Amino acid sequence: MHPIEVENLHHAYGDRQALVGVTLDVPQGEIFGVLGPNGGGKTTLFKILSTLITANNGTVRLFGYDQTDKPHEVRKHLGVVFQHPSLDLKLTAVENLRHHGHLYGLWGKALNRRIQVVIDQLGLSERGADLVEALSGGLRRRVELAKAILHQPNLLLLDEPSTGLDPGIRQQFRLHLQYLREQDGTTIVLTTHILDEAEWCDRVGILDEGRLVAIGTPAALKEQVGADVVIIDASNPEALADRIKQRFGYGFTLVDRSLRVECAQGHEFARDVVAAFPQEIQSVRFGKPTLEDVFVKATGHGFSESAINENRDQA
Repeated sequence: MHPIEVENLHHAYGDRQALVGVTLDVPQGEIFGVLGPNGGGKTTLFKILSTLITANNGTVRLFGYDQTDKPHEVRKHLGVVFQHPSLDLKLTAVENLRHHGHLYGLWGKALNRRIQVVIDQLGLSERGADLVEALSGGLRRRVELAKAILHQPNLLLLDEPSTGLDPGIRQQFRLHLQYLREQDGTTIVLTTHILDEAEWCDRVGILDEGRLVAIGTPAALKEQVGADVVIIDASNPEALADRIKQRFGYGFTLVDRSLRVECAQGHEFARDVVAAFPQEIQSVRFGKPTLEDVFVKATGHGFSESAINENRDQA
């Protein structure tokens, strides 16, 4: 039995399908990333896993409990960090933790011990008595995480946890999550549209237009692309694509008005294509495949070209 078992999950908002046939398992102690563009279905999946909403169709089992039949049993195992802040700004960090602990039946010395443990773990000991409104965005995010782990959940769910954080703070937050997994065996599921954030997850599921288009370790997913990826910027990419195909035999994908091609020797092709079309080409970049390249290969378009409007129904 895995902490998360999802089978053939479907969910719609009216006529619009937010999730279509999603199936996945997350084993104990794994950091699993749900990667995709805004509006691709990540938040809908998060809401279902966190028992905020019930899926239209499909099966969701968390720690063996059916999410629909026994949501209260499921919630005992969950710690949740929402995309938008859930702290009381007029209370101190410790006061926020204390009130949250009461919701989970923690009181007295046991609660005080847990508060001390989590603020020590997250480097908040010196700021525990400060009002939340006086804390930086990074420190507030740590308090959010401290709330989520206060009752020692088996499963931690995080919706876009790095939203609004600068790269340095994102790195610290990542280290905190890895510590929780290594020290406590916590299973962690996070949604993200940040490619670098997905890179350090144990496995990644890529969602686009509500469909799970790829799943695996970051390394295994990038191996599916296989060759180098060359990106060409040109004033008229469509016309140039035809000419390059006639000259070199490569087919292209047009993404964000740039031409992408997979080839075995990217540096050689980049040199040759610039030499062949010096007037038409504005710039050329090449490198090893990234998760963005995996997304493009699976969907035929880039993150910014997702067909779903991110503002509709908050999918």
